[in-house]
Amino acid sequence: MVEFSEEKQKASRIQWTDADVEAADGRPRPALHRSNSNISINSVHSRRGSIDPASALPIQYRTVSYQIAESKEKSAVEIQKAKDSAAKEFENLDWHTIAPNEIYTRLSTSPQQGLSTEQAKRRLTEYGKNTPSPPPTRYFQQIFGYFFKGFGSILLVGSVLVFVSWKPLGEPPSQANLALAIVLLAVFFIQAAFNAWQDWSSSRVMASITTMLPDSCLLLRDGTQVTVVASDIVPGDFLYIKAGNKLPADVRFIEISSDAKLDRSILTGESAPLPGAVDSTDDNYLETRCIGMQGTHCVSGSGIGVVVSTGDSTVFGKIAKMTNAPKTGMTTLEREILNFVIIICSIMLTMIIVVIIVWAAYLRKAHPTWINVPTLIVDCVSVAIAFIPEGLPIALTASLTITANLMRKNKILCKSLKTVETLGAVSVICSDKTGTLTKNKMYVTDCSIGMHNMDPQTARDEMYQYGQSVENGRSNAVSQLRSLAGLCNAGEFDAATMKLPLHERKINGDATDQAILRFSESLGPVSELRQMWKKTFELAFNSKNKYMIRTLELVQDKGLELALPSTEASTFRPQDTLLTIKGAPDILIGRCTKYTTVEGESKVLDDATRAKIEEIKNTWSSQGRRVILLARKTIFKEQIRAMPSSSQFEEEVLHHAREGLTLVGIVGIVDPPRDEIPSVVKILRGAGIRIFMVTGDFALTAQAIAAECGIITNPPHLVKNISALSRDDAYSISDSDPEKKTVQVSAANTPKTSIVLSGHEMITLNEYQWEQLCRYDEIVFARTTPEQKLRIVREFQGRDEIVGMTGDGVNDAPSLKAADIGIALGSGSDIAIEAADMVLLESFSAVVEAVQYGRVVFDNLKKTIAYLLPAGSFSEFWPVFTNVVFGLPQVLSSFLMIIICCFTDCAAATVLAYETPEADVLLRRPRKPKVDRLVDWKLMLQSYGFIGVIETLTSFAMSYWYLQRSGIPFNDLWFQYGSLPDTIDQDYANARLAEASSIYFVNLVVMQWFNLMCLRTRRLSIFQHPPAFNKITQNLYLFPAIAFALVMAIFWLYIPQLQSVLGTSSVPAEHFFLPAAFGLGILFLDEGRKYAVRRWPEGVLARCAW
Repeated sequence: MVEFSEEKQKASRIQWTDADVEAADGRPRPALHRSNSNISINSVHSRRGSIDPASALPIQYRTVSYQIAESKEKSAVEIQKAKDSAAKEFENLDWHTIAPNEIYTRLSTSPQQGLSTEQAKRRLTEYGKNTPSPPPTRYFQQIFGYFFKGFGSILLVGSVLVFVSWKPLGEPPSQANLALAIVLLAVFFIQAAFNAWQDWSSSRVMASITTMLPDSCLLLRDGTQVTVVASDIVPGDFLYIKAGNKLPADVRFIEISSDAKLDRSILTGESAPLPGAVDSTDDNYLETRCIGMQGTHCVSGSGIGVVVSTGDSTVFGKIAKMTNAPKTGMTTLEREILNFVIIICSIMLTMIIVVIIVWAAYLRKAHPTWINVPTLIVDCVSVAIAFIPEGLPIALTASLTITANLMRKNKILCKSLKTVETLGAVSVICSDKTGTLTKNKMYVTDCSIGMHNMDPQTARDEMYQYGQSVENGRSNAVSQLRSLAGLCNAGEFDAATMKLPLHERKINGDATDQAILRFSESLGPVSELRQMWKKTFELAFNSKNKYMIRTLELVQDKGLELALPSTEASTFRPQDTLLTIKGAPDILIGRCTKYTTVEGESKVLDDATRAKIEEIKNTWSSQGRRVILLARKTIFKEQIRAMPSSSQFEEEVLHHAREGLTLVGIVGIVDPPRDEIPSVVKILRGAGIRIFMVTGDFALTAQAIAAECGIITNPPHLVKNISALSRDDAYSISDSDPEKKTVQVSAANTPKTSIVLSGHEMITLNEYQWEQLCRYDEIVFARTTPEQKLRIVREFQGRDEIVGMTGDGVNDAPSLKAADIGIALGSGSDIAIEAADMVLLESFSAVVEAVQYGRVVFDNLKKTIAYLLPAGSFSEFWPVFTNVVFGLPQVLSSFLMIIICCFTDCAAATVLAYETPEADVLLRRPRKPKVDRLVDWKLMLQSYGFIGVIETLTSFAMSYWYLQRSGIPFNDLWFQYGSLPDTIDQDYANARLAEASSIYFVNLVVMQWFNLMCLRTRRLSIFQHPPAFNKITQNLYLFPAIAFALVMAIFWLYIPQLQSVLGTSSVPAEHFFLPAAFGLGILFLDEGRKYAVRRWPEGVLARCAW
């Protein structure tokens, strides 16, 4: 049975060997795992899936790998139940036990022709699309979430309590309390409607993102290889599988390479890849190795399989239907907001308890007529509503939707909000070279035979000048190189593009194979060569061996004349095997004992020739070329005992490949850097992010490309190597070490430190050397294996760095999974895309936008909170506190408190989410999540100690000054608990107090407009970041928000019918202009503060700046 044990579920990273040989006993680091955010994309099949609008806000990203292999929320009983049900479903299947020919008969297909286009269309109608059924929509849970998500429950409870204070507790019932209860209930429903709209909006955005990444595969149809969208696969199709592919359906293998391994952890939780097989290895359909299951990854090797199940009929599809989606977890940002809400609610509860204690212990006895029970309830509800930032959930949702839209526009696929959050804090980016920093469009620029260098055009001229000499039985050297380049190659020309010019033809295969195949085709038809030789065995290139082997048997005698010199061709017999190999020169040159001269003859490879070839290789590498060595060896039939189909054959071939090779030639391949890379590196470095290269290429090649990309800025003689890293603890870099300055992260005005290391050198590093290495500014890691890439990520993480890893290959997948944020390219392998958190669909430069908006999301939420706190909690609490403790009239009515929180402040708080990035957002150092909190003492000081105090004092002053002018002096109110002098009429006093309350309200509303302008930037002046007339910095939504606040104020204060019911009043005109003057004062004071922060970045104000 398939193992679904809890322990195996926890093995979330991709493991490549039984033991992680590169993992060292370094610094402790919490186990990395993936959790599902409340805010992510929903998919249950692959990276392209259906969107469930019922998902939590705004959307979820789910795969069965998370459901089964990672989901810690799942109970073992539920998983076991799904497993048992799946087993029963597949008990009667026999696709794995019957012969391949019987499968072809059942499915009416042919391994030579595949399905016809008409057959495929009929079967697509019969079986349906190869996609999972959409998950059931839980409307009740969805609607319930709309109402009670955020602060909905508090609004509802508050409304009920105020209704109770109206009736039956009200004696007589107060119409103001009824109106307040109705408004709270209305806000409760408005919030639910907004949540529903926002959920629909963000779901639509995320749905559009998932369709941006095509999920295609290579099939055999009508006798030719064609690329088809995965959803259009049908049973009977023949699927070509190569390393890095994600299987789009269940297939029965009919041809599989000896090194083919499949990662089934997505279904079983077993992290070790399992070898594939053609024949059944187990009667259990779920255990046999001749079946490739949908959703699993081919991590090495290649093969061909016939599709037997699609869609919900696959193992993957059935288990996905049987198990529910995992419970959603909280992202870092959500947790930060929750912590803030808990703090605010704690303060709120403390204040409510203080009010109740003062009332119960003192006021109820000493002044029983001052505050009755209904008034106390309304006061407590007012304090609660005042302290809770109702606009925050709306602003958060708006921020996420805005960010998702921006990501979509920049062709970035984000699987969850965690991606954006982490990008805002990333401090180190380790980038793969090929296909990520480079265009992955390789072409051969140079070739060398013996010690004779030439370019491809010269090679063509030379071959045609000498001819292929078929007539005299001798092939020239260029023909031998052409033959090896075409035969020892996994690339295949796409049949549909064969009539196009050579450089426009599509080739199925990796970039290196494509370059060498084009080179071979430019010298003569590759199809001609492949008709002369039959492939008997293939070992695919991988990042550990760094070479590819293909063995061949002769079909046509003419093949000997093209591929071998005449002396070897004369002794080659039909049953003999030609071993061809291509790969890294530093790995293979030591295995060569002969070399091919420019005349085409084989000679002994002496030390002088070897040194000359090494020199050519190093010269090309230092010029940024990837160098590939091509060699061959004739194996006589007596030297091979095993049949090519047996597993022993691979061992024998590998044994023969260890020595006695004949070096035919070397080729230099250029993979130019992407045009945008140098500017991207410069911007990221300016943002305080160190960017390193991690590649499998030769050190000199990697260093040259790194220099072109701007990753290495020092001249070669200043680039250090392993000798610069001391093994002695006494010389290690520590915080107290005076030598630290030599290799710490350089400041802007200090020279950068650079170092280049190879994989075999990394193995020797001790803890002290790693400590020194991790402080360098510019690092190139060359000749690295997947395990070493993983080690690099862990070492930086162990030093509290937030690590981003970019890559596109199979060998990048483990480190993409382990990094704090994995970034894959849309053109990369399926396994890399599955492992990554974010996919760049077009340009690598999009990572700059992603980092920028990762920081902006955090900045804008800080601004929203800083805006909501002064008027929305601080200035509203003090009228209640002075009412209860000092016996003053409540100078801001409970109803107007609710209006500020739920209407006038909400719109402005939400539009702050639309603020564009400040000019310095990519000039700051990365945020440190453990230190730079969303709400810290600096923000509280800004909100309460600066803005809040000014707004509260001026609002009190305006209200009591108006009462003073109206004949009600402050002395007659202080500690009077409602007892007025006989000279003041009670009705007159109530009317004036209603006006004073409205003045307090207007003062806060108007001053908040200017606070809004202050909070748009944290350090820049309003003149540097204007709200209008500048397309880069403007936020035109601010002005409708201000207008909305004004309309709300006029609506509640100036309609006579509402005045009588709510106890509001019109306000004298001067009380609109006076708060504007105070607001200008706040704006000028804050401009002065920002100037001081910019002018003296190390000063006291800068240290207190939020």
